Amino acid sequence: MKRDPYQIIKHRHVTEKTQVLEGLKTATSNVCLSRCGTPKYVFIVDPLANKQEIAWAIEEIYSERKIRVVGVNTINVKPKERRVRGRRGMTKSFKKAIVSLRNDDSLDAL
Repeated sequence: MKRDPYQIIKHRHVTEKTQVLEGLKTATSNVCLSRCGTPKYVFIVDPLANKQEIAWAIEEIYSERKIRVVGVNTINVKPKERRVRGRRGMTKSFKKAIVSLRNDDSLDAL
């Protein structure tokens, strides 16, 4: 039985680094950067999800836009130690997925 796609894909991960990754498609300043023709987006996903489930979930969530996933890369981020007001603690671990789409696809609003 397939799970709900919103259980697999938690939310989109938006940071300065992910914005640079999304902008590589239109970069023309460097020859190496211009080879990166496919748009890439980063999501926080369920730690037990595999690459096939992530690709299926993205295509289901964005089915009205006819999105097709070309590739999925996953990264398990380990917890880090943090201190707040002298108290020690740990951040949560999570799993990131970098999803590559077809050249003409985009998740940004038109």
